[in-house]
Amino acid sequence: MRRTVSLRRVFSSVRWYVRELTDESAYDRYIAHVRHACPDAEVPSRREFERMRTDRQEADPRQGFRCC
Repeated sequence: MRRTVSLRRVFSSVRWYVRELTDESAYDRYIAHVRHACPDAEVPSRREFERMRTDRQEADPRQGFRCC
């Protein structure tokens, strides 16, 4: 029983780390921000969020040249 709890904790920690490293959790943070700042605002879908984020990154000259 104790070993199962330890494995779950390790798996949970690794999952959190990978999500943060790959910025997978950015959408979750954005949704929490929108719901806190403007509870009545419409929340974009995951696809819409990724499109907005990509457009913003490509428009920023500090991001550098993207080859693909």
